[in-house]
Amino acid sequence: MLIDLVLFVIGLLLLYYGADLLVKGSSSLARGLGLSPLLIGLTVVAFGTSAPELFISIVSSIKGKSMIAVGNVVGSNICNIALVLGVAALLHPIKSQPSVFRRDMPIMLGISVYLLLISLDSTLGTLDGATLFGGIIVYTCFNYIIARRESRQGAGIESITYDSTAAQSEYVASRSRQILWIVIGIIGVIGGAEILIEAAVAVMKDFGVSEKFIGLTVVAFGTSVPELATSVVAAMRKEMDISIGNLVGSNVFNMLSVLGAASLVRPISIPGGFIDSGLLVDYLVMMTISALPWLMARKTFTVRRRDGFILLSCYVVYVAYLILKS
Repeated sequence: MLIDLVLFVIGLLLLYYGADLLVKGSSSLARGLGLSPLLIGLTVVAFGTSAPELFISIVSSIKGKSMIAVGNVVGSNICNIALVLGVAALLHPIKSQPSVFRRDMPIMLGISVYLLLISLDSTLGTLDGATLFGGIIVYTCFNYIIARRESRQGAGIESITYDSTAAQSEYVASRSRQILWIVIGIIGVIGGAEILIEAAVAVMKDFGVSEKFIGLTVVAFGTSVPELATSVVAAMRKEMDISIGNLVGSNVFNMLSVLGAASLVRPISIPGGFIDSGLLVDYLVMMTISALPWLMARKTFTVRRRDGFILLSCYVVYVAYLILKS
């Protein structure tokens, strides 16, 4: 137990410092390339911080632990919005570009509906995986094209003011150092997440809880810690577009790339059925939680501290529900 606690602390330290470097490097890269921080948050940072979900879900699928593979993604998406965005908004109101709420969040919700529909037969087959994985390629290309178009029209990097002292002082002009910090940051958050997950799962297994519960809570939280660390650090540095872009991009990446790759490697079947296993409820919770920030900020484009408290309260209630149900 003591060793697991020490490893837990080491994992958290790696996550924090890795996230710090990741935010510095990616925000500097955005400015250097003339791209908006939002695009970097939706792609580079989101993909990097979602790497633990990808690794764990693929391994779980190969080993036949389908409930961990699916529960990890669903739980992580709930955690990303309810816990991560909630905590980040409590620390500092999250204001982002209108396109996040008018375009990216609706896309995220649309993908959630599609995932629900293809899961109704209690199986994510090879064809389902191919459509999901193809979706992440389309989504990434779409964001890049839109970002370049907005930049040419003067709505990209030119319209973004880096007036915060933190953003100005932490800017790194060297392209090689920008990339180095991003790579080291991603390694840090992935390594930290792996250490943290191993320590947490080792403790939870001693209590004899179900595979689904571990996937939806411990593994989901562990794989969402990179997003938590990155988004909190980004919010503290007033890099709001990276903070919220990271979360929206991570959720899209989780559904399309993580489940897509996992089901391509090996078709995922849901033991007990999609409805009887209770996953339908978890899917609906994921969709509801994902819709809340859009409802809260669709007019002001700002997730306020009050909204953060509501989101965090929703996560506490959901975890309590899972504990009581288990």
